[in-house]
Amino acid sequence: MYLQLKEQIKTAVAGGALRPGDRLPPVRELAVELMVNPNTVSRAYSELEREGMLRAKQGRGTFVQSSEPLLRFEERKLQLRGLIDKVFVEAYNLQLDPEKVEAIWEERFTAWRERLRRRDPLKKEAEENEPSSADFSADKKI
Repeated sequence: MYLQLKEQIKTAVAGGALRPGDRLPPVRELAVELMVNPNTVSRAYSELEREGMLRAKQGRGTFVQSSEPLLRFEERKLQLRGLIDKVFVEAYNLQLDPEKVEAIWEERFTAWRERLRRRDPLKKEAEENEPSSADFSADKKI
C-alpha cells in the first residue's frame, strides 16, 4: 500500500497537482482519510524524502522539495524509445527475424503487464485505457 501512495504522490508532483513548497497532509490525517495505518503513510513520506522529493520540517510538516527527481514524460518517452531501439539492434545482430522478435516482445510485455496488475489492483480498472502491446511494435512510435 505504501508503494501505491508513493507512486500517487510522484504522479501528483509530475502532473503539477503538487508543486515545490506545497505542504502535504500530516501523516495521521492522511492515514485516517485513506483508511490505512499511519506507518504506511510515514513509510511513503520517508522514502520520498530519501529520494529528495519531499522534505520534513520539524514541527511544520512535510513539503514537496522538488520535481527534479522525476523526468518529464517526454524525456522518459525518449529514454524508453532509445532502450527499445537498442533491443531491436541486438535482435538484428542475433539474426532474429521480425516475427520472432514480435512474439518474444508480446510474451515479455504480457508478463510485465501481469506483474504490474498483481502489484496494483487499481491497474485493472484502468486496463481499458492502457496501450496495447501492439502500440509498442517496432514500426510504431510511442
